[in-house]
Amino acid sequence: MMRISRIMLVLGSSWLSIGGLLAQTLRPPAYPLVTHDPYFSIWAFNDTLTAAPTRHWTGEPQALEGMVRVDGKTYQFLGKAAAEYRAVIPTAQEKPYEARYTFTKPADGWEKTTFAAANSWKTGPAPFTDNRSLKGTNWTEGDIWVRRTVSVPAPLPTGKLTLLLWHDDDVEVYLNGVLLTKQEKFNDKYAYFAVPEAARKALHTGENVLAMHCVSPQGGEHLDAGLYIEMPQQRLPTARQTGVTVTATQTNYTFEAGPVRLTANFLSPLLLDELETVARPVSYITLGAAATDGKPHTVQVLLTEAGTVAANSPYQNMQTQTGSDASLTWQAVGTTAQPVLGQAGDNVRIDWGYAYLAAPKGAQTTSGTTSALQSAFTQSGKLAANSKPQTGAAQRVALATVLDMGRVTKPTEQHVLLGYDDLYSVQYFGQNLRGWWRRDPSMTMAKALQTAEKEYTRLRRKSTEFDQKMYADAQAAGGKEYADLCQLAYRQAIAAHKIVAGPKGEVFFLSKENFSNGSIGTVDVTYPSAPMFLLYNNELAKGLLRFIFDYSESGRWKKDFPAHDIGTYPLANGQTYGEDMPVEEAGNMLILTAAAVKVDGKADFAREHWPTLTKWVGFLKRDGFDPANQLSTDDFAGHLARNTNLSVKAIMGIACYGQMAQQLGDKKTADEYMALARDMAKRWQTMARDGDHYALTFDKPAGSWSQKYNLVWDKVLDLNVFPKEVAQQEMDFYLKHQQRYGLPLDSRKTYTKSDWIMWTATLADREADFKALVAPVWQFANDTPVRVPLTDWHETTNARQVGFQARSVVGGYFIKLLSDKMTKK
Repeated sequence: MMRISRIMLVLGSSWLSIGGLLAQTLRPPAYPLVTHDPYFSIWAFNDTLTAAPTRHWTGEPQALEGMVRVDGKTYQFLGKAAAEYRAVIPTAQEKPYEARYTFTKPADGWEKTTFAAANSWKTGPAPFTDNRSLKGTNWTEGDIWVRRTVSVPAPLPTGKLTLLLWHDDDVEVYLNGVLLTKQEKFNDKYAYFAVPEAARKALHTGENVLAMHCVSPQGGEHLDAGLYIEMPQQRLPTARQTGVTVTATQTNYTFEAGPVRLTANFLSPLLLDELETVARPVSYITLGAAATDGKPHTVQVLLTEAGTVAANSPYQNMQTQTGSDASLTWQAVGTTAQPVLGQAGDNVRIDWGYAYLAAPKGAQTTSGTTSALQSAFTQSGKLAANSKPQTGAAQRVALATVLDMGRVTKPTEQHVLLGYDDLYSVQYFGQNLRGWWRRDPSMTMAKALQTAEKEYTRLRRKSTEFDQKMYADAQAAGGKEYADLCQLAYRQAIAAHKIVAGPKGEVFFLSKENFSNGSIGTVDVTYPSAPMFLLYNNELAKGLLRFIFDYSESGRWKKDFPAHDIGTYPLANGQTYGEDMPVEEAGNMLILTAAAVKVDGKADFAREHWPTLTKWVGFLKRDGFDPANQLSTDDFAGHLARNTNLSVKAIMGIACYGQMAQQLGDKKTADEYMALARDMAKRWQTMARDGDHYALTFDKPAGSWSQKYNLVWDKVLDLNVFPKEVAQQEMDFYLKHQQRYGLPLDSRKTYTKSDWIMWTATLADREADFKALVAPVWQFANDTPVRVPLTDWHETTNARQVGFQARSVVGGYFIKLLSDKMTKK
């Protein structure tokens, strides 16, 4: 297994070590490269940078490729060409089509070319789906049979034939009556399936019939398919990777390419104390070169960015643009359709706005097909000049720049900038909102790139200083393994949000519930994410709450507890989740408001929303202590009534209201609610006690238990509602029930949530106990065989992902740092 190694960075004219405190042995599940928001987020899913294409966090290729040419010999050091396919029979995502369909079981032989009864079937556009945002045929349940007649011209294509298919659920697909594939369950997205050689023979020139049968006994519905040829690809020798290090804001690689050492630094300057900087969607890639033999060598570097960075599917039609100013030249690419805020959902990528690749003047930038660009560079170290816009499928169009390092002996470096202009970021109750960086209508990506270029040296230095300080602080707070995990979580937590300007110009910090259900502004995702933002930028912490307050205060949300969400990303037009979480969300909002007020050192934020907070605490006072059967953020194993951890949350929420009343100068209300919380805490101990621990629910199923992580706010906010012995007794119990890869969430299953483990560990008064709970989480991150951006929901017995990835909730890892900061005041 490859380990992250210590490397050296070139910074300005000097070598700056980021080793020492930052040197790790943790092997990340995936490596962040460009991380800004849920759409502009590119990762390497492998230890070696050339092992596979770079990907969006969802796993779809968004190819960044890099080649270095040393004395005329070319090596690949970044990425790997994503497989390229050409349509024989295209899917609806590439070319709209209509087909005959029926929901009534047809006679035998329905898949054959001679089946005449299909002439009486209905005709409708593909895809066949329950997703109303797609321009297809509505299908909501039961079985569907589809027949599509397509003319294939001569000559028949050569190469590997594959079936591109999205099915939900079980499906069978035939070509001219010959079975191509049978698949069970569902696949949630388009995927390629090999076509058996015998079935390939069914393809002929002229009319062909593609027939499909799909079953939907439950859940969603979707059906679309096409036939494609996989195109041959050019393969180059790869530079030998010698090291990779992940820090909070940077990922750094070292390579050997013949007699030259190459360094690649990926910097997303997410400095939370600089709101304008962290909101600006611009990253840097810095390439450094030095001779290893003391002799001069001619070095050029090619970087390409595929059109898929600005597309949801590789088959959308793209167009490039070019531009320059006094300091930069750039290329941009976007879809020709530009469906701004045109779709919502989870496993989707942006297909509006423009991806930018910019370089300082002197570097050559252009666009074209990836293969042509790479071929020209391999031959000459240059690119053919081309000022004309390029059009074509996203997988074939690319932006490119060549950095000519000249004759290299001593270390030298150059950089490029990657940006994304999404035009509008979210829709908020019918109003399209711009990203915070673009709130001034006169702001453009060209101007943002100019500013980013001017600040390159400062931001690179400050980012490195921050990385060092953050790691040192985390190591002092919780040890090396804790610091490694915070370092890994930092960029991911920020990039699962978008900073936008609200209707009144206020900061909204909107999360996307990545690979969960795609909700926007989910309160029970905000809750675990918040510690990092409370620690580093309280304005963003309040930005996580403002839209939920507005939803209630505007009258659009009429219940006496907060909403679960405000829509499905990026459409924030009202809650779309099918079920409320009353106690969960009321407790979350009261606790986080109190935390933001305490960090502020003044009660203005609470005063602004006091009537709403009063309504919510009234709900908790009435229904929070012994919760009815309802959903909470932990109920992956099913709903629970009388949930003791949820009861703790309600008690903490009531105490937080009392603390805020005290800060507002209302001693009577403060005394009333603090007394109520303490009385509830006493009753809770009596009702929940189960021998040497506290039970999962008040009715105490035999041997049941759960992590009582909500207790952490009693410590962090200095509420002193529960006796300290409660947390210590739980801690002693937890240490006896850990699995190899962590403490299970509760007694019902062996899976866990790593964010909650960090909160539970922070309850510990003994440093050794904290480290004992954190160590298995570190081991999970290091050992997990599922190579995706860090999941927060994993199996404690084998380190496998259960669900979720790239979510913001890993910001909760910073709870120990927050606790230390708050309790020192």
